[in-house]
Amino acid sequence: MGDRRKSDDGERIVLGVAPNKNVLLLGRITVGLGIGIASMTVPVYIAEVSPSHLRGQLVTIYTLFITGGQFIASVMDGAFTYLQHDGWRYMLGLGAVPAALQFLGFLFLPESPRWLLQKGRTQEARRALSRIRGGRNIEEEYESIRSNIEDEQEASGGGTVLWRILSHPPTRRALTVGCGLQMFQQLSGINTVMYYSATILQMSGVGDDKTAIWLASATAATNFLFTLVGVWLVERVGRRNLTMGSLMGTGLSLIVLAVGFLLSAQHSPPVTLHPSGPSLNSTSCTLYGSCEPCMLDPGCGFCYRENGTTIYESSCLPVNQSSTEASAWGRCSDASDVSLWAYNYCPTPYSWIVLLGLILYLAFFAPGMGPMPWTVNSEIYPLWARSTGNACSAGVNWICNVLVSLTFLHVAEYLTYYGAFFLYSGLALLGLLFVFGCLPETQGRRLEEIEDLFSGRLCFCGANDKETSRNIPYIRVKGNDYHVLENDASDLD
Repeated sequence: MGDRRKSDDGERIVLGVAPNKNVLLLGRITVGLGIGIASMTVPVYIAEVSPSHLRGQLVTIYTLFITGGQFIASVMDGAFTYLQHDGWRYMLGLGAVPAALQFLGFLFLPESPRWLLQKGRTQEARRALSRIRGGRNIEEEYESIRSNIEDEQEASGGGTVLWRILSHPPTRRALTVGCGLQMFQQLSGINTVMYYSATILQMSGVGDDKTAIWLASATAATNFLFTLVGVWLVERVGRRNLTMGSLMGTGLSLIVLAVGFLLSAQHSPPVTLHPSGPSLNSTSCTLYGSCEPCMLDPGCGFCYRENGTTIYESSCLPVNQSSTEASAWGRCSDASDVSLWAYNYCPTPYSWIVLLGLILYLAFFAPGMGPMPWTVNSEIYPLWARSTGNACSAGVNWICNVLVSLTFLHVAEYLTYYGAFFLYSGLALLGLLFVFGCLPETQGRRLEEIEDLFSGRLCFCGANDKETSRNIPYIRVKGNDYHVLENDASDLD
């Protein structure tokens, strides 16, 4: 992977000034590449320079600042909706400012001492470690890192790093755990919630665009605030317990979301008018008897009038192909008419259940499944495999991200919205079983010690808290024999 100090300095300016969709796509791809590199290297760098007792908190703070940035961006998006012309350009283009500041800050970062030692630059590694530790005595830590790297280099065989990972059982097991965590992070629907939060709120019955965007900002604020909870909990309850609790709460919250959409579907307003029009015989919209199936058809929308909570004079009409904000014909094609046009939602009194489900979802997801896949992946691989292991797991994350994001609207169309969220809840609970069976606790261990958790040589049984773990024995396993060590693994062969 080369130098650990990478920056997401993507072409945000290109996005802001894009004259057409092709340039916009080019800028988006470039930004995506920058974010992909940062997502692989930044957690690794933080883990390699952090003291073991603070490593989890510091990697989690990385995720905290991402969620904080998402919140600030959502507030700015809400503000830019009031601009009459090209507000989206400001939304995209202003992202160049923090990217430039980040790039300048990275110029002053010391390189990872572990990476420098791996490259044989011993004096630079000693100076970097001393600078990072604030001049404290670093000899013991330096010698531990150096000895571990020398042992790895002596034991290393030929072939590519990826082949060595796959042929080395402990590292292969670590890669399986790392990729599995990243996969279930995405399959539990987080980017569906973040990318489509405004759309989901509209689907639940929040008809006004600006209201939906501001409510989406509230969900981003929830994500940020509860990531703070994760920073506080990670070194107190451990990675494993935090991840399992997060997945359980996430699965239950998705069920709440699904129930909100289910109630909306069961009480969907009926179609009471069947108007005639020039395209009557070429549209499927006239086949629907209520709002729910009409809304699920991307070619149709729901035209209605309301008096308080009463819906009347409702009809299902084909959408205008040039703008989804009006029907192709009929009274909802006329902006001066008092009728209301709902393209991707149905009016319902159950919007509050969906909003509650969204907030609960982020409250459970943000402390655990948000940061923990990145935290765990940054510490479970030996140094020679760390960059490649993180690259593979981050690749799985982004592949699943794209998969879920591209399929959400299609899944919602074929399974209905409540069916889609029941599906995500099932995947979250499947992830809970995966974590329960495969993820060991890594809290409080040096990076050089964690490989033993996947090798079968060392089993840590007991508490997650560092203080209480001092009284919990380690067990060495060798074949069918084992014996209890005192209170540490210092005499481990």
